[in-house]
Amino acid sequence: LLISTDPAHSISDCLEQHIGFNVREVSGIENLAAIEVVADEALSGFKTEHQSELKKLLETSTNLDNEDIDELLTLSIPGIDEVMSFKTIIDFIEEGQYNKYVVDTAPTGHALRLISSPKLLDEWVKVAARMRWKYRYMITSFSGNYQQDEVDSFLLSLKKTVKRIENILRDNTKCEFIPVCIPEAMAIMETGRLLEELGKSEIISRQIIVNNVMASEACGFCKQRKAGQLKYIRQIDETFTQLNKVEVPMFAEEIKGLEALNQLRMCLFGDQPINP
Repeated sequence: LLISTDPAHSISDCLEQHIGFNVREVSGIENLAAIEVVADEALSGFKTEHQSELKKLLETSTNLDNEDIDELLTLSIPGIDEVMSFKTIIDFIEEGQYNKYVVDTAPTGHALRLISSPKLLDEWVKVAARMRWKYRYMITSFSGNYQQDEVDSFLLSLKKTVKRIENILRDNTKCEFIPVCIPEAMAIMETGRLLEELGKSEIISRQIIVNNVMASEACGFCKQRKAGQLKYIRQIDETFTQLNKVEVPMFAEEIKGLEALNQLRMCLFGDQPINP
């Protein structure tokens, strides 16, 4: 299953097939399905599914009236897009309908926020749990007994979701992050920052793809451009010594459609048919 979390989705354009926010089988390839995650729709579905638990949490833990609660639930929370995207990914993985899950992230900044989203969700759950504890303490003080309800089950479920996400990300037999960069100074710096953050999160990377490498010296511009790139390719070799480097040449035309993607695949994996 190919999952795009990039807000500027390009899978549909790349495959030259409409994908959208529903899993679709990719026409022309027997073993590939794809989805473009739309964070707003994922959040809307989450709120619809758990509306009663969210409202009850706020009703029992705040002094807000129903109108204020309804308004609060419509507000956008910083980081919620990445949290919802990651939760969608985990939901698919737990359904277990596919052998492999490939996530196409946005560039570095968005990818870093996506990676850090489990920690953010964990902080939200901790805040909600503290709010809930005060309510539980009050009920126990007055009645002497507290019965767990759907809100407690909901918070426990979210806590377990965070734990599952962390376990998957840190399991190097199940998860690997493959950075893609171009042979330019800024891209190398961003990739280094990304790999540093991945290391802090205990997410393994074994390979790096260097894209848009000049292959031709047919003209003066091409020759000069290639010479400049060689300097940065050497820098990549010296900086990311622990990674296996794969170079992808600059194509004359945009990579769109299965035929062009097959050419790209051969650069990455060798000359094997796309449907073995």
